[in-house]
Amino acid sequence: MFSKVLIANRGEIAVRIIRTCQKLGIRTVAVYSEADADSLHVSLADEAYLIGKPRVAESYLNIEKIIEVAKTAKAEAIHPGYGLLSENPAFARRCEEEGIVFIGPKADVIAAMGSKIEARRTMEQAGVPIVPGVSFALDSADEAAKAAASIGYPVMLKASAGGGGIGMHIARDEAELRQAFEGSQKRAASFFGDGTMYIEKYIDRPRHIEIQLLADSYGNCVYLWERECSIQRRHQKVVEEAPSPFLDEETRRKMGEAAVRAARYIGYANAGTIEFLVDEQKNFYFLEMNTRLQVEHPVTEEITGIDIVEEQLRIAAGEPLRYKQEEIRRDGHAIEVRIYAEDPNTFYPSPGRITAFSAPQGEWIRHETAVQSGITVTPFYDPMIAKLIAKGPDRQTAIERLLAALRDYRVEGIKTNIPLLEAVLSHPAFQAGDTTTDFLSKHWKPIKTK
Repeated sequence: MFSKVLIANRGEIAVRIIRTCQKLGIRTVAVYSEADADSLHVSLADEAYLIGKPRVAESYLNIEKIIEVAKTAKAEAIHPGYGLLSENPAFARRCEEEGIVFIGPKADVIAAMGSKIEARRTMEQAGVPIVPGVSFALDSADEAAKAAASIGYPVMLKASAGGGGIGMHIARDEAELRQAFEGSQKRAASFFGDGTMYIEKYIDRPRHIEIQLLADSYGNCVYLWERECSIQRRHQKVVEEAPSPFLDEETRRKMGEAAVRAARYIGYANAGTIEFLVDEQKNFYFLEMNTRLQVEHPVTEEITGIDIVEEQLRIAAGEPLRYKQEEIRRDGHAIEVRIYAEDPNTFYPSPGRITAFSAPQGEWIRHETAVQSGITVTPFYDPMIAKLIAKGPDRQTAIERLLAALRDYRVEGIKTNIPLLEAVLSHPAFQAGDTTTDFLSKHWKPIKTK
């Protein structure tokens, strides 16, 4: 096992990783920007190094500076968390070149799965169902229109290098597709440095269900059941739960086996997630692979009892998997909500100073955050400030516990999306398990806030 690990991230995920390292007796190294000098992850780590100005390009995305700090601190490994550099093959490759263990898959695997077009081709070769569409780059609106005509409308226009819904657009006819193409292409190029576009058939009212994987360097791979992440705003997840209220055991098993087959085909090692779209007939289609720890990993940990960050560390240190598939239990139900510093009606960020903060406590409540009273939420980073997770013996109990916890949650000085989360969990459709990706567009109504 490692003696010292650098966490190349910030906020609640940096705190989360530090706590598992502490449990294992591993010393930790934090990095921080000028805006994060007073952040919790800085004070919790054994060492902390300033790496630059507030903007991520000048700090958390500065590969050479982070490598320099790792060498100075004599860190044996780097955990990238999620977001930022976690799926950057150049960063993983630089770690390999410097003899620093990257806690994640190999750079070539990250690169292959980072291109959605390449990932589609690979999954098709692995025998994993993919959404009908094209697996080549579309250079113009004319090419896009020709491809869409062969697939049939409606279609989903997507950025090959994208994420977070950037560059995505539903087109229900050729005029709408042509109007959206150039703007989506430019937006993708601006955000990802790559404007490559492709098209898939639009699946109406799908579920977004993903399979959590653990794989070691010896060919062993298991799935830790599924998470349903269908409640989204602007293609970004808001509520996640495990297990899915929609799947039957046969579909659950088939999806898990398909995900394992995909991971083995590409030689995957460490924690990863295969995301699927599932239609109303329970047909499932590969959406993308996340070659990193997921924001929503706590719900899987709650129902399996497995510390996924610990397993990441053990796998990266060269240990074989400690679990066989038949040993992966599923106990109860867990639901996670993402608490954002944003207006619950417009979804616009709400940076500012938190003047009062208190979080609910309880045996069945898990709270992941790096904020506290007096901390300033800056406009430089993702507005997610916390994750709140509740577990119960069944789904209804988990919902009731999470609702009670949200009502006890107190944040003053900024706006949060807590009123929206309460409205979602209280809605009859959510309570009935009717959680398709169009949930908010179908059921959302403006919420009165203080």
